[in-house]
Amino acid sequence: MSSDFKTINDIYQGEIVEKKSRFIATISPASTEEEAVDFIKEMKKKYWDARHNCSAYILGTSPQIMHSSDDGEPSGTAGKPILNVLAGNNLYNVVCVVTRYFGGTLLGTGGLVRAYTKAVEECVSNAELKKMVYASQIIIKASYNDAGKLQYLFAQKEAVILSSEYTDSVTFTLLIPENNKDDLIKSVIEITQNKAAIEVAATDFFEI
Repeated sequence: MSSDFKTINDIYQGEIVEKKSRFIATISPASTEEEAVDFIKEMKKKYWDARHNCSAYILGTSPQIMHSSDDGEPSGTAGKPILNVLAGNNLYNVVCVVTRYFGGTLLGTGGLVRAYTKAVEECVSNAELKKMVYASQIIIKASYNDAGKLQYLFAQKEAVILSSEYTDSVTFTLLIPENNKDDLIKSVIEITQNKAAIEVAATDFFEI
């Protein structure tokens, strides 16, 4: 299972023209195969007069679902290049449709691969990507005397402080990449001489 990936929260587009053929790439978030298929259908309905609406999607992390369609283009010249750009950018839970309006000039297999690749790259460059990291949300309750040392430790271990609550003690709520979690907990125990209360509240993919 991947420890991190990128995704999007909105729909983005990119367009190129190659020998008078228009290639319009549209990328959208999708968390299920049903959502991905529905989006592809929506794009085909929107661009009903286009020669091709080729597509690809990557869903989930473990197991991962990957699918591509050439939608009438020569085999391997459209869907696979779209999929390769998504995978190459470590983009998951996304679906991409590239609409082609034929300009009258044949591009050949190599030209098609380059054009579909370029269109998706243009689209991805326009998108606001968010990084998702497999991490644990940890709640640490400690004394005021240890607060400064713990904050320094959190920075060293790449932990993100979500909140700090100051009452009779200090309670930190953190996000820590899963591969740093055990080391962080061990260090907290050492710094506080095993006096801190440590709770792992959740482990999932979080935006960091």
